[in-house]
Amino acid sequence: MANNTPELWGGLECSYNRIDDTYADQLDYCGHYRRGILDIQCIAQLGVKALRYPVIWERYHNPSDLSWSWLTRQMNALRYYKITPIAGLLHHGSGPIHASLNNPSFPRELEKYAARVAETFPWLEYFTPINEPLTTARFCGLYGFWYPHLKSAKSFAEMFLNEMKAVVLAMNAIRKVIPGAKLIQTEDLGKTFSTPLLRYQADFENVRRWLTNDLLCGFIKPGHAMWDYLLWVGVSQEKLEFFLQNLCRPDIIGVDYYLTSERFLDETPGKYPSNTYGSNGKHHYADVEAIRVQHREKHGPNVLLKECWERYKIPIAITEIHIHGSPEEQIAWFSYLWNTCLQLISQGVDIRAATAWAMFGSYGWSKLLTENPGEYERGVYDASSGRPVGTAYTDFLRDLIKNPKTKHQSHNRGWWQLSERFLFEEMLR
Repeated sequence: MANNTPELWGGLECSYNRIDDTYADQLDYCGHYRRGILDIQCIAQLGVKALRYPVIWERYHNPSDLSWSWLTRQMNALRYYKITPIAGLLHHGSGPIHASLNNPSFPRELEKYAARVAETFPWLEYFTPINEPLTTARFCGLYGFWYPHLKSAKSFAEMFLNEMKAVVLAMNAIRKVIPGAKLIQTEDLGKTFSTPLLRYQADFENVRRWLTNDLLCGFIKPGHAMWDYLLWVGVSQEKLEFFLQNLCRPDIIGVDYYLTSERFLDETPGKYPSNTYGSNGKHHYADVEAIRVQHREKHGPNVLLKECWERYKIPIAITEIHIHGSPEEQIAWFSYLWNTCLQLISQGVDIRAATAWAMFGSYGWSKLLTENPGEYERGVYDASSGRPVGTAYTDFLRDLIKNPKTKHQSHNRGWWQLSERFLFEEMLR
C-alpha cells in the first residue's frame, strides 16, 4: 500500500445462510460455480490485487467431494493472476448440516476445517474465519431470521461467543501450518441514534457494536459493560476468561459500511412503517435507517472510521462497499467512501484498502436473506443474464485502480447527500 492511498480490493457476496433446513448459496445464484475460472479472469482484467474469496465450510467440508477440486483450480487461478486471496471460511452461516452456532462443538469443528484449508493451501496469508460474527449472532440468535431461529439475549450471547472462540481456534490452527498468517476480522460498522427517551437503548447498542474486536483485543474484562451484560444473560465467567487467556488481535480490522448500518430509534412508531417496529421489553419503538431521519448527531463513515481507529489503533480496511442502485449511483457511493478514505489517511488514520463488494451481484438482501433467491442487486458486474457484463461502474473502478490518488468527483451527488432522503419527520426534541 502506498502511504497516502488505499489499495482497491474486490469481494464476492458469498453468504451461505440457512433457513430451517434450506441452505441459500449466493455463489450458486450468481452463477460463479458454472463460470469458474472465467470469473477469475474477469476480476484479473479489472486489476484488483486482493480478493475476499470464499472457502466456505458448508460447501467444502468434505475434501473428497468434487467441489474441493473445483476450489483448488480457482485458488490456483488466483495465484496465477497474482491476485491475493483473503480466504473466508464462514459467511453468515452456521456450518454444515451437523453443526449449529449454539452447539458447544462448533468452535472445534471449524478449527478442524481451518487446519485442512491451511494444509491444502499453505501459501495463503490472509484469513477471515467468520465474517461479521456479531451480525450473524444477532440474526440467528436474537431476531430468529436464520437458523437455528432463536430469539433471546442468552442464545445470542452463546452463539456469538461460540463464533468468537471458533475464530481464535481457527487462527491458532492456521498459524501452526502458516506461521505468518494474518487475521482480517470483518464486522458491520454501525451506530445507533435515538430520541432522548431511548438514549439508554442506543447507548447499549453503541457499546455492543464493538464486541467482536473488543473481545479479540482483550478489552472485555471485569469493569467493561459487556462483561457484566454477558454474565447477566447467563454466560459463564470461564467462557469470557478464555478470550483474556487467548488474545487474537486482528492484523487488519475490516469494516463493512452500508447506508443501513446507522440506525435511529423512536418511541412513536406510528409515523414509521409497521415492519420497523420492535421492543426491548421496556419500550416499543421504530428502528429505521438513520440516513432517513434529520437528526443532529455526528454521523457518517468519516465519524465512524475515526472512532474505530481511535479505539484500536489497528489498520483498517473497508471490506464491503456496495449500494443497490444504478451504475451512476454505485459510482457516486464508491467515490464518496473513497474520498473519505483519502481524507482520513491525510489525517493519520491507517486505512489499507477499500473493497468493491458483490463482484457479480447479490440476491435477497432487500429482505435480509429470508427469501430465496430473492431480488437481484447488480454488483461490479451485472450477472443477471448469467454472464458478467461490465457497466460504467466497472469502467470507473478500472480507472481508479490505475489512478488511485485521484479524488473523484461524481457528476451527481448521491441521494444520501440530498434533503430528499428524509422520509420521516425531523426530530425537534
